[in-house]
Amino acid sequence: MARRAEATPQELYGPLLAAVQESEIFADGKTFVDAVPKRPVAEIMADFARVQRDEPALRQFVAANFDLPPAVAPVTATAPTLPLREHIRALWANLARGPEAGAANSSALPVGHHHVVPGGRFREIYYWDSFFTMLGLLRDGERALATGIVEAMTDLIEDHGHVPNGARTYFLGRSQPPVYHMMVSLLCDEQPEVAARRLAAMKREHAWWMEGADSLASGEADGHVARLSDGSLLNRYWDPRTTPRDESWREDVETAALSTRMPEEVYRDLRAGAESGWDFSSRWLGDTELASIRTTQIAPVDLNAFLFGLERAIAAAGDGDAAAYAEHAAARREAMQRHCWHDAGGYFADYDLAARTVRAEPSAASLAALYCRVATDVQAARSAQFVQERLLAPGGLRTTLVETGQQWDMPNGWAPLQWIAVSGLRKYGHEALAREIALRWIGTVERTYARTGLLYEKYDIEARHAGGGGEYLPQIGFGWTNGVTSDLLDLYAR
Repeated sequence: MARRAEATPQELYGPLLAAVQESEIFADGKTFVDAVPKRPVAEIMADFARVQRDEPALRQFVAANFDLPPAVAPVTATAPTLPLREHIRALWANLARGPEAGAANSSALPVGHHHVVPGGRFREIYYWDSFFTMLGLLRDGERALATGIVEAMTDLIEDHGHVPNGARTYFLGRSQPPVYHMMVSLLCDEQPEVAARRLAAMKREHAWWMEGADSLASGEADGHVARLSDGSLLNRYWDPRTTPRDESWREDVETAALSTRMPEEVYRDLRAGAESGWDFSSRWLGDTELASIRTTQIAPVDLNAFLFGLERAIAAAGDGDAAAYAEHAAARREAMQRHCWHDAGGYFADYDLAARTVRAEPSAASLAALYCRVATDVQAARSAQFVQERLLAPGGLRTTLVETGQQWDMPNGWAPLQWIAVSGLRKYGHEALAREIALRWIGTVERTYARTGLLYEKYDIEARHAGGGGEYLPQIGFGWTNGVTSDLLDLYAR
């Protein structure tokens, strides 16, 4: 598919974007940045210079000059007509999309293959969501759709050096947890030319995450990489842009206004928090308020575990670069053992780059160290004990032990974290605990489905109903919930 200009809405519309987002003429800031101009941008901006900046005039101007995305239709809770597992099978057709070229000056990036979107306001393909969606697709025999997702991700890496957060121009500054190698492993495609192309994409993605590492001195950080005082390397989330997120402009401006730091610093940390997939969480905060966000000062345990998995996957391919990537993996594992293991608590945790110590606050992210086999058997056993005692909730695995009102905190539970925990615990033989987490999660989804006929993006796993918090209303659909729940149902509830 031919490449086209990839300017963001912020770059295209500048003051118009700011005026529309800050006036809040749309309840969801994603609406305007997903709109498509009806005529040349230069003409629109020339006319905007003469427009009154009050809300009615802005609303009229946008309506006259842009095709807005379809509104997310409200869905009324109803009694289900199908068993949960059959309902999920029927949902794939609703979430599947064909190849999409993207209109001129649209924020939509072209996607040249059939793929699946999460649902609700999330109209485009997203990175780490797609791995968990693929679990269900493959369970349900939708291999062509799953393959289309991997092909789309491969295209994005070849075009941009990384997989963007989602297939929108305003996501290009950031990625998401690097799980492309996990997607490739699900397909087990042994065609030499296909495997070679995907291996090259893995190497290119790794290079994007590691850019600048070779020139770092001890104690320095640059981009996604930090070199610690002992010379070891860990990665962090990072976005080179220092402006509000296009899709959450008003929210970011308001958050920065509550901080004593320079707005540019807050904006970068908000963007980095969005790259983490955990947008937002106490993991990234200095206190319980979002204005204290400090994502770029933290080396996340899950990010580094996934990169360890990527390095091992490249090494396992056995080509001429295998030894070098095996060395990268060994060095990262040693760094994580030294800096991300919280021995007093018995779990892996994030490393604080500013304080130069492991953070005491535990989270479900720690289980990524088990899934990617960073942990020793002893560490896995201690982690399992900690999960049993502190993270196991009535409805699944807790995200954190802190209530902040942010969506990636207690009381919410998230499908990908359940699956990572279950899979990681199983790899170390902790089958009973893995099963307990899975069955509690399945029970939450089933209970909510029985009351509403719907599947949600996130769940309150204490009260066992749809979750809340964050910047937008709980979304339904929902790709990764469908995929994870299908996989766990087929594994444990047959």
